[in-house]
Amino acid sequence: MKDDLIGRANKLFTPALIFHTDIIVKRARGLYIESTYGKRYMDFSSGLATTNIGHCPPQVIKAAKKQMDEIIHSGCIFRYKSEIELAEKLKETTPGNLNMFFFSNSGAEAVEGALKLARFVTKRQGIIAYTGAFHGRTMGALSLTTSTARYRRNYHPLLPSIFRAPYPYCYRCFLGQNPDTCGMDCFEYLKKMLRQEINPDEVAAIIFEPVLGEGGYAVPPLDYIKELRKLCTEYGIFLIADEVQTGFGRTGKWFACEHFGVVPDIMTIAKGIASGFPLSAIASTKEIMSKWLPGAHGTTFGGNPVSCAAGIATIETIMKDKLLDNAARVGDYAMNYLKDMQKRYPVMGDVRGLGLMIGIEFVKHAPSEPAPDLIRGSKTGKDKIPDKEFLKRVLDKCYKEGLILIECGIDKNIIRFMPPLITTMGEMKKAIEIFEDAVKTV
Repeated sequence: MKDDLIGRANKLFTPALIFHTDIIVKRARGLYIESTYGKRYMDFSSGLATTNIGHCPPQVIKAAKKQMDEIIHSGCIFRYKSEIELAEKLKETTPGNLNMFFFSNSGAEAVEGALKLARFVTKRQGIIAYTGAFHGRTMGALSLTTSTARYRRNYHPLLPSIFRAPYPYCYRCFLGQNPDTCGMDCFEYLKKMLRQEINPDEVAAIIFEPVLGEGGYAVPPLDYIKELRKLCTEYGIFLIADEVQTGFGRTGKWFACEHFGVVPDIMTIAKGIASGFPLSAIASTKEIMSKWLPGAHGTTFGGNPVSCAAGIATIETIMKDKLLDNAARVGDYAMNYLKDMQKRYPVMGDVRGLGLMIGIEFVKHAPSEPAPDLIRGSKTGKDKIPDKEFLKRVLDKCYKEGLILIECGIDKNIIRFMPPLITTMGEMKKAIEIFEDAVKTV
């Protein structure tokens, strides 16, 4: 049955679209996926960090069904309650004065809109993005994306006036420095760009992932984010926070930028906003949004009534069930345990993350290397060789034991722990037990 369905699919769909598993789903509920061949899996991918309150949450299904009885599509012809109520509810979660919105369908769409907003309002063209970033696959978003060159192959020329700064990914420092002694050389590099490559008064925006997503699940230093905010304010550059993957409780707060005490000028949000229904948003201040004149941007399907109803139910569930607190608590446990594992298994070169957004980077390890506890204390892996093959074997072992994990990073040597916010302590312990057994066995 499974082979038949996959064979039929292969005849119909382009190979451009890659699937992480060959599971054919019969039913999905909460943390769990049940396949058509009767096996049950713990989904620690959350549908690519999207089903933040689990698969098919009852509250969301109920809200969507109710909305479907009223209106399914507007196309910017009619007003409807769910869109307005979602904006009001979203306003309760966004930091600072980010209280005006534009709804679209996907993270890439939100990024495209944010770029247009920044250029339209500032009358500037330059955009600074970061090495290793992932912002989407549409042409504008792809022009910012360098998590792998494969995504950009055969698509040049891309959007002009895009400049690239090194992401402060300390374990794999772009400049080969050690974070204990570097003096934030990567930030100095950014300032040098503004002297040698493009004048600050020509830069519309700097777009930044508060935690690097597909590029490696790296958490930047607090000082870097603080200085970046100051620099943007000084030169009138809009700071765009891409919170598509980091938002809606993924890091234990509504949005990752809150961990750094920084409020961006524009924020892009998607994925966890509506529990799997297609929806995204651009958030900004009234001062900025009011300068985006009528007709300057538009959408047919953005802010779909059913998706908006699902978004309201998603936010209400996170609030009612205190899922931010749960994500922080369960995430802290996982981080501490994985850090302790790192002492026992030197192949785990680095463990990092916030809340339920945790990356484990695998590196090649020679038996003659120093004791593992020294590696735990290391701040840099510049001399460590990524171990993609080891990661593959660990993923395969976990998969066979009913735990779905996926990889990231330019060398595909980083495993992502990104379960839903509803994950219990017991479920996290079980998942880590499977993971540790896989590391030990491999």
